[in-house]
Amino acid sequence: MAARSEVLFLGGRAGVGKTTVGHEIHQFLSAAGVRHCLIEGDNLDQAYPPPWEHGLAERNLAAMWANYRALGYRRMIYTNTVSVRFTADLTAAMGDDPAVTAVLLTAADPTAHQRLQIRETGTGLAHHISRSDLMARDLDRNTPAWVHRIPTDGRPVTGIATEIITLTGWTTAQV
Repeated sequence: MAARSEVLFLGGRAGVGKTTVGHEIHQFLSAAGVRHCLIEGDNLDQAYPPPWEHGLAERNLAAMWANYRALGYRRMIYTNTVSVRFTADLTAAMGDDPAVTAVLLTAADPTAHQRLQIRETGTGLAHHISRSDLMARDLDRNTPAWVHRIPTDGRPVTGIATEIITLTGWTTAQV
């Protein structure tokens, strides 16, 4: 019988460092020979008008995960702003009852704003800052208590990634 799947959900407001931390975890696990995949959840339903009501992200995740599973992958890092609030829907889309670790990355407004100013160089900066601020409050209020909260303010990405990898227990290759 195949080993049980495991998933790490990284959530948090825009500018908190989800993508950067996800990539750092990917680098660390790759160097350690730990088989895994990294999926940037925002790319699974990024369209206009937004297709959220159609479950497109979940449908695309189901298709991608089926392909990874067919190749023997059992561990996934999934980054998306609200993923930590919708773990049941996302794991149902995976279809194989994975063990879940969920982490809400947090950052104060000035930290997130500074990071967004570096990343968003076009006309969308004000919108991204406004949405980030609203989402930070929403995530703080509505994320389940069992989800780990890890601040990113003033911390090196390597330290954050190491802390999260310790939470997952993914420090050894999975058979």
